[in-house]
Amino acid sequence: MGLTAAVLAVDAGNSKTDVAVVAPDGTVLSTARGGGFRPPADGLDKAMETLTAAVTEALRSAGTPTVSHTSACLANADLPIEEEELTEAIASRDWSATTTVRNDTFAILRAGVEEPRGVAVVCGAGINCVGMRPDGRTARFPALGRFSGDWGGGWALAEEALYHAARAADGRGEPTALSTTLPAHYGVPDMPALIEALHLNRIPHHRRHEATPVLFATASQGDPTARGIIDHQATEIVTMATVALTRLDLLTEATPVLLGGSVLAANHPLLTEGIRTRLSAAAPKAVPHVVTARPVLGAALLGLDDVGAPREAHDRLRAQYT
Repeated sequence: MGLTAAVLAVDAGNSKTDVAVVAPDGTVLSTARGGGFRPPADGLDKAMETLTAAVTEALRSAGTPTVSHTSACLANADLPIEEEELTEAIASRDWSATTTVRNDTFAILRAGVEEPRGVAVVCGAGINCVGMRPDGRTARFPALGRFSGDWGGGWALAEEALYHAARAADGRGEPTALSTTLPAHYGVPDMPALIEALHLNRIPHHRRHEATPVLFATASQGDPTARGIIDHQATEIVTMATVALTRLDLLTEATPVLLGGSVLAANHPLLTEGIRTRLSAAAPKAVPHVVTARPVLGAALLGLDDVGAPREAHDRLRAQYT
C-alpha cells in the first residue's frame, strides 16, 4: 500500500473518542483517546478540534503523518447529509488518501461479527439500530429522538421512571416503589422535593441519568411499573432489530443481532431475557449476543474491509482487542 499504516480508525461518541492507527497486516501501531464528539452541541469546528487532537496524538505515536484510509464511525452522523458534511470536514485534514464516515452504530455491529453481515442495536444514552450485508446493502433509522419515531436509551428510561414516580406520588398514576427509591437515591425526602430540586437545578441536569440504574434495581425487586418500563424497552429493541432484518431479507437466515451500548452492555437480566424471548418469537433465526469489544475495533475492521485487506489482517487486528 506504500504506507506503513493502512487505516486510521476513529470511534467518536458523545462522551469520548477512540483512535487507532493500523498497519496493512492488521497490527495496531498506536492508539489515543480524546473527548466527546458533539457537533450539534458544540458546533462542528469545536468538535473537529477535539477529534483532531486525538488523531494527531495517534499519528505521532505511530510515526506517520498520513495513512491510506480513514474509517470514521461517528455519533451524530445520522442522516446522509450529515455523513457528507463530516466526510468533507475529515477529508480536509489530509490524514489519508480516502475517507469513509459512518454512524457509530456500525462500529459496534462490525466489532461483533466476523464479516460485515448482521444487525446491531445500540442502547446507551439514546437508541439506534443498523444492519448490513457484505454486498453493501444497509438498513438504518434516523435515530434523532421521539419525533423520528424512536423511544429508549438511558435518558428516556430515566425520564419515564421519573414520570411514573411523580404521577404515583400525586395520585394521577398507579402506585410504584419508584416514588420512594428515586428520592432516596438523590437524597431528598419525597417526590415533590425531587421534582423541585430537578426543576431548580439543585440537582444538576446531567444527574438525571442516575435514575436509570435505580429503575433497574427497583424492577429487580418486582415493582410492576418499573418492570413495565423495561418490558417497553425490550419491545422497542426487538422491533427495530426485526424491521432491519426484514429490510435486508435476513429473517429466514441465521443472522447475528448485536446488542451494545451502556444499557445493554450492563446485561440486566430482565432486559436481556426480555429481548431474547421477544426476538425468538419475532425472528426465530436471529442469534442475539451482547458486544463488549471496544467499538474502535469495529471502525478498524470496517477500514480493513474498505481497503481490501486479507482475512489474516482482520484476524490479527481482532486478536489484539480480544
